[in-house]
Amino acid sequence: MSEVASASSMQIDYINLLTAQLQNQNPLEPMDNSDMTAQLAQFSELSQLENMNSSFAEVLARTEQSYASSLLGKEVSFIGDIGNGQADLITGSVDQIVNNKGEIFLGVGDYSLTLDDILGINHAGQQSGEGTETADETE
Repeated sequence: MSEVASASSMQIDYINLLTAQLQNQNPLEPMDNSDMTAQLAQFSELSQLENMNSSFAEVLARTEQSYASSLLGKEVSFIGDIGNGQADLITGSVDQIVNNKGEIFLGVGDYSLTLDDILGINHAGQQSGEGTETADETE
């Protein structure tokens, strides 16, 4: 299994290679500065994109945690095993949230769900039919 190198480690490797090339170049045929500058600029852009990707991942994780917390005490609907290998639509109140290494699980009675398992949400305290939304409406 190969490991993907970060932009900063690739940039350090490139600088080391560039230094070796400059030390061993033919003085009568020097390297083209524009090529070196363009390659360094590309490494800089790649590093910035990695930082943005990391920032977006952190924002997404916080948003999912916040959304999961907002479901505490609310009734959710999901497909669950009702015994004998049969599945059916189950509705229950979210009574627990667990964040296990970045993966969020909701406790609904004896069931453990992910956010993707939720099919609908019934906001407590509203009459039947009102306040019910499907997972498609919440995204």
